[in-house]
Amino acid sequence: MSNAKSIFRADFLPTSADVGLLVLRVWIGASLLMLHGMGKWERLMGDEIRFASVFGLSPTMSLALAVLGEAIAPMLLIIGFASRWAALLSAITMFMALNVGHAFALSGDSSGELPFIFLAGFLTLVITGPGRFSIDGRR
Repeated sequence: MSNAKSIFRADFLPTSADVGLLVLRVWIGASLLMLHGMGKWERLMGDEIRFASVFGLSPTMSLALAVLGEAIAPMLLIIGFASRWAALLSAITMFMALNVGHAFALSGDSSGELPFIFLAGFLTLVITGPGRFSIDGRR
């Protein structure tokens, strides 16, 4: 029975919460940066800015805040510097995207499923911190 329990628990795989946090940080940070952040960065640097106005802010300011949460914060998260703050900024940005861009819909034509999943990963990192394999975690 002991061998069966060991197999079901996958004891044969190495375990390390720090490696898991490193994978999560790099994976969601790089995904958000490459899939959304770089495009918004390019739009911000472009001639004409077309973006939703949030909280009465100008489209330029709203886009700049989105760039902060989708490009700059993920870069910090990837290297593990100011990780909890970076994760919080990205989490807030994903919450706003889910609210403003997708009206909290998790299915259908205007699905916010992707920002919802990103939000879960970023909130996890806000709670846990970046782990040992980060600039923040070095002692």
